[in-house]
Amino acid sequence: MNSRSQSFFVYFLLLVAIGAMLYVGFRDNTSTSEPLTISKVAHQVQNNSVSRIVVEGNDVIRVVASDGTETETRKEASTTLVDQLRSFGVTTEQLAKLEVEVSAPSVWGGLLSGALYLLPILFMGGLLWFIFRQAQGSNNAAMSFGKSRARMFSGEHPTVTFADVAGAEESKQELAEVVEFLKEPQKFIQLGARIPKGVLLVGPPGTGKTLLAKAVSGEAGVPFFSISGSEFVEMFVGVGASRVRDLFDQARRHSPCIIFVDEIDAVGRQRGAGLGGSHDEREQTLNQMLVEMDGFDTDTNVIIIAATNRPDILDPALLRPGRFDRRVTLDRPDVKGREAILKVHAKGKPLDPEANLATVARGTPGFAGADLENLVNEAAILAARRNKKSIGQPELEEAIERVVMGPERKSRLISDEEKRIIAYHEAGHAIVANAIAEADPVQKVTIVGRGQAGGVTWFRPDEDRILMSRKKMLATLAMALGGRAAEELIFDDITSGASNDIEQVTRMARAMVTRLGMSAEMGTMAYGQKEEMIFLGREISEQRDYSEAVAEQIDREVRKLVEDAYKQAMALVKKYRKQLELVATKLLEVESLNREEFEKLVPSPAGKKSGTPQVA
Repeated sequence: MNSRSQSFFVYFLLLVAIGAMLYVGFRDNTSTSEPLTISKVAHQVQNNSVSRIVVEGNDVIRVVASDGTETETRKEASTTLVDQLRSFGVTTEQLAKLEVEVSAPSVWGGLLSGALYLLPILFMGGLLWFIFRQAQGSNNAAMSFGKSRARMFSGEHPTVTFADVAGAEESKQELAEVVEFLKEPQKFIQLGARIPKGVLLVGPPGTGKTLLAKAVSGEAGVPFFSISGSEFVEMFVGVGASRVRDLFDQARRHSPCIIFVDEIDAVGRQRGAGLGGSHDEREQTLNQMLVEMDGFDTDTNVIIIAATNRPDILDPALLRPGRFDRRVTLDRPDVKGREAILKVHAKGKPLDPEANLATVARGTPGFAGADLENLVNEAAILAARRNKKSIGQPELEEAIERVVMGPERKSRLISDEEKRIIAYHEAGHAIVANAIAEADPVQKVTIVGRGQAGGVTWFRPDEDRILMSRKKMLATLAMALGGRAAEELIFDDITSGASNDIEQVTRMARAMVTRLGMSAEMGTMAYGQKEEMIFLGREISEQRDYSEAVAEQIDREVRKLVEDAYKQAMALVKKYRKQLELVATKLLEVESLNREEFEKLVPSPAGKKSGTPQVA
C-alpha cells in the first residue's frame, strides 16, 4: 500500500469514527433527562399508565405509555421482568392487564451496536499503527540517505553499441580492450596482464563521452552503474563518502561490471584549492573514491569509466597509474568523422536522394557529435514545417546556419537606409575575402539577420586544418575589417555594425603578439601568464611578467597589425569598388547569395587557397 492509499484509509477511518461517536452521543442525548428505572416502571404499571412493554434480549426494555410515548430502560440480566415488577408491589391482576411482548435480539443490531462502541477504540489503534509506520519509514529514509543513487542497467538488452558511435575510431579501439577483458578475462590473466582499472574520457562537450561509455556496457553485456559526480556530495557531512562506499559495494556484488561517473570534476577537483580553505565534505568524498579505486581489495573485476571536459583541474592522485590508468581523448571529428556521424543520425529518417551528407560534413568544421545530431533534427523540423515528405539539401544547409547563428529574423523591420548599409557591409567582407588568396572562399552572403547579427557572410574551407599560418591570420584580420572599410568608403561614415568584427580582430592581433610569437618587433616570446583558480574552473586574470615599457611595445604592435589590416581592406574595396556595388545591389534585390551566385558576380582569383572557417 503506497503512502497515498495509507493516508486515504486513515482519513476514512477517522470520518467513520467521528460519525459513530456523534451518532452514539446524539442517541444518548435524545433520551429523557431523568433516567427511567424499574421502580418507576412498576409505579406506572400500578397507575395503569403503561399499555405495552417490549422486552428485547436479556436486559433492554421499551415501555410504551398510554399516550403512545416510548421510553427505554434496562433490567437486571439475572432475573425476569415479572419478578422484578412483583418485587416492587405489582400485583398479578395488574400484570394480567399489561401487554408484555418478548422479541428475540437482532444479531445485526447487536453487532452494529457493538461496532459503534468499538469504532473509537479501533480508530485509536489504527492511528497509533499509522504513526508507527510513518516513523519507521522516516527512519528507513534517514538510514538510506547515505546509499548510492547510481542507476543500474543490466546490459542484457543493450540500447547502444559501438555501431552507434561514429567519428571516434581510435577511442573505440582503446575501449575495445576493456570490453574484451570483461568478456574473456583469462586471456589477459594467463599472460600476467592487468586490465586498466580506470578509463578517463576527456574531450569537449558534445563529443560523445557518455555515449561511448554506454556503448562499452552494451558491447560487454555486463551491469552498468551510472552516476553523476554531483550526486555524491550533499549538504550533510559524510554522505558523499558513504555513497561512494555503497556504490563500490554494489559493484563488487555484481562484478564484473562497469561504473560510469559523468562529470567527475564535480567531485574530483584538486584538493586544497578552494577559496578560503578546503571543502572538507568534497575532499572526504574524493579521499574515499581514491581508496576504493586502489585500496587493499584489488582483485575485483570492476572498471571505472569517468568523463570530464576539464582534466586540468582534477586531483593528481586521481590521475596516477593504478586509478585512471588510461586516458582516452575524444576530439571534434574531422570531415570523415562528421560524415559518419551524420549517417548515424540520419538513419531512420527519410533523406532526399539529392541530399549530400559529404557536402554537409565539409561545411561543418568544428562541429561536435551533439551539434551534428542537432543539425539533422533541425533539418527534419524544417522539412516538416514545409510539408515535405523527405529531408532535402536546402533543409540541411539552412540547419547549419540555425545551429550556429539561430533562426532567421525576416520579420524585423529596418529602414531602407540601414538595409543598404548592411548590404555594403556584408559585401565588403565578401569582396576582401575573395581578393586575398589565403582567405577562405565565400560560401554565402545574406542581409537577413540571424541572432544578434544584422547580416552574415559565411566562409567555408574545402578541407579541415589544424594549424593557422601568419599569412592566414593576417588575411582573416583584413577580411574581418572589410565591412567597416566598405562603410567608410561608400557612406563616408562608420556605424556600430562592426563592433563584433573589431573585438575579434583585437583579440586575434593580441594573441599573435603575446602568445604566438608572430610579431617581428616582440620576437618569439610569450608575454603574460594565465592566472586561474581551480576552484572557479576558469581564467580570472593575467599575471603580467613584463615591464611597462614592454606593455607599451605590445600595444603599439597590436595597433600596427590592426591598422595594417584596415589599410589592406580599404585598398581592396577601393580597387574592387565596382564589384562591391554589384554585390550590394544584388543583395538588396534578393537578400541572399550562395557560393555559385556570388562567383558569377565576382570570380575567384587564380590560386586561391582554403583555410579555417570564419563567420563575419
